[in-house]
Amino acid sequence: MNFYFAPMEGLTGYIYRNAHNTFFNNIDKYFSPFIFANQSESFKTRELNDILPENNQGLVLIPQLLTNNAKDFIHTSKKIKLMGYNEINLNLGCPSGTVVSKNRGSGFLSKREELDVFLDEVFSESITKISLKIRIGKDKPEEFYDLIEIFNKYSIEELIIHPRIQKDFYKNKPNLKIFKEALSLSKNPVCYNGDIFTIKDYKEFSADFPSVDTVMFGRGLLRSPGLISSITNDIKLEKKLLKDFHDKIYEDYKRILFGDRNVLFKMKELWFYMITVFSDNAKYAKKIKKSERLCDYDEAVSSLFREQDVLEN
Repeated sequence: MNFYFAPMEGLTGYIYRNAHNTFFNNIDKYFSPFIFANQSESFKTRELNDILPENNQGLVLIPQLLTNNAKDFIHTSKKIKLMGYNEINLNLGCPSGTVVSKNRGSGFLSKREELDVFLDEVFSESITKISLKIRIGKDKPEEFYDLIEIFNKYSIEELIIHPRIQKDFYKNKPNLKIFKEALSLSKNPVCYNGDIFTIKDYKEFSADFPSVDTVMFGRGLLRSPGLISSITNDIKLEKKLLKDFHDKIYEDYKRILFGDRNVLFKMKELWFYMITVFSDNAKYAKKIKKSERLCDYDEAVSSLFREQDVLEN
């Protein structure tokens, strides 16, 4: 089985990826949070730092682009190719309203003629492998049947399917009926993404879809960074390992960010997910959320690790 780590804006940047790879080292591909493709000759500093090869040593990173403009995609992909990358992922899955309103991300799925023209142009001039991360439609699951006919025209490296529509955001359950049909309809390799949070979730999915050999994790890994180790080797997530993982992320953010507020913002985003792996976590979550200084944060986190146990995956 191949295991991928989904891109999550603001969360899974190079600081997080390096810490995860250092302590768990079981991801076949990490995907970068999306970069806005454009005609600029340079990247924004934040985007550049995130995909610089020297900031991603020892792991496989696939840069992801967000756009509905073929010329912008081609121009930006050429810059990325020069950095040594041989695969680029196109974001056709982001459900954010601000993205969708501009017909990007999963919003582009509703513009099927334009999407087909876009793909024809980028695949005609492609200098790298191209994978797609998609939802099954914008408004209705049945949109997928028209979309797969478009995707089948092109030699896609991988079709990473999150089987929800845009309007679902992350509510409702993934549409496994459509996903099952995708496996038979797609002429390109398929990867599954969506709602695998525990060993039980993974085992149930694998039993239902034994032919699937690639799975992408997102929120499940943010909650429990050792989930794949638990799945593959039946290894319980140890509290000390989780603390060492946390400490590396924390120290690295303190190294590159200025001021308590900026560091705390990043760490609180992570704790929104990671706190749920601890038993009896409510009062600690509240203390972390209310922390306004690093010293308050340190005290809250130390007491959490000292007093609470990590739950089984």
